[in-house]
Amino acid sequence: MSRIDDTLDFIPVRIAVLTVSDTRSLADDRSGDVLVARIADAGHALAARTIIRDEQAEIAAQLRIWCADPEIDVVISTGGTGLTGRDVTVEAHRDVYEKEIDAFGTVFTIVSMQKIGTSAVQSRATAGVAQGTYLFALPGSPGACKDAWDEILVKQLDYRHRPCNFVEIMPRLDEHQRRK
Repeated sequence: MSRIDDTLDFIPVRIAVLTVSDTRSLADDRSGDVLVARIADAGHALAARTIIRDEQAEIAAQLRIWCADPEIDVVISTGGTGLTGRDVTVEAHRDVYEKEIDAFGTVFTIVSMQKIGTSAVQSRATAGVAQGTYLFALPGSPGACKDAWDEILVKQLDYRHRPCNFVEIMPRLDEHQRRK
């Protein structure tokens, strides 16, 4: 069963938050605010925050900029993961991924089922890795952001979490680029 190993030191990671919306601003970005508060409460650093319109090319471009930034370890986006025509965040993420973390969407669906029942089937939450950076695409509701953070990310982004976590393998995410 998962647990925190208190004999290990906590390692903060640098996290960027991207809100995907045609209508939100920083003043009314409740989902972004939820993530920013939880990042700080967990002891991590907010590396960047912005809002991008629901445009696949713009989202992918921002993800690539942040993946190339050595001061950013993780990008969490919120919004644009649904089924409507303007929901293109998942496609933008997949344009950038080198590897997809397939089980993230499955685990998020399991967590969501406990909260919202079969409505969870409408989410396309996804995650992947690019240029040594973790990328997570969450739905745009504050509740979904809370669930993803509280049930998955707070644990997987904690080096002390056992039996394994995302932080401990961060130094090896881009090892294929260093091979000769």
